[in-house]
Amino acid sequence: MVHIELKFPVTGTTLPSDHGYGLYGAISRIIPEAHGTDWLAIETVPGAARGDGVTQLDQQARLKIRIPQDRVSLMLKLAGKRLEVDGHAIRLGAPQIFLLKPATTLYARIVTIKGFTEPEPFLDAVCRKLDELGVKSEPVVGERRVLKVGNHTIVGFGLTVHELSEEGSLILQELGIGGRRRMGCGFFNPISERNQK
Repeated sequence: MVHIELKFPVTGTTLPSDHGYGLYGAISRIIPEAHGTDWLAIETVPGAARGDGVTQLDQQARLKIRIPQDRVSLMLKLAGKRLEVDGHAIRLGAPQIFLLKPATTLYARIVTIKGFTEPEPFLDAVCRKLDELGVKSEPVVGERRVLKVGNHTIVGFGLTVHELSEEGSLILQELGIGGRRRMGCGFFNPISERNQK
C-alpha cells in the first residue's frame, strides 16, 4: 500500500510544547475512526519554544500526517476544522498531498520503545527493530526527550538514521520505529527538511 503525506497549513498562535497526545485527541474527536488505529502517523507541529511550556507558531506552521492512500478521503475531513488542543485553538487549512521521497538520512524528533529509557539499551533496541524491518543503516541516538500521555511520562530519544537505501528510507518513513506514532513519535523526515525548519 502506497503511503501519502498530508501537509495542512495551521492558523493559530500557540500550542503546548508537549502537544502530541492532545493533538491526537483533538483529531480523534473530529474523525473517530482515527482513534486507536495503527495506520495513522501524526507529526507534532514545529514552532519556537518560549521556555514556559508553550510553542509559538508562525505563518509557516504545518501539521503533517502520514496515512495509507486509501485513508486520504477520510483524513481530508480535517480541512477547515478548528482543533482544541489543551486550551489552545488552531485551525487547519486545505492540505497539500505528497508522495514520500527517499533520502539517505532521516531524523525523528522523538522515538519511544517501551522499556528502553537509557541511550545504549535504546540503541540496541533500535538496531533490532531496523533488522526486523529489513532496513540496513547507521542509527545515532540523540538527546533524551519526554512526553506526557495522560498521567504518564514517556521517555524517548531523538534518532538520526544514516546510510539508508531508497527502499529502506521509504519503509522507515511509512512504518517508523517504536510506539505512539499517532502522538508524534517515530515520525521520520529527510534531514535536509529538518534543517529548513
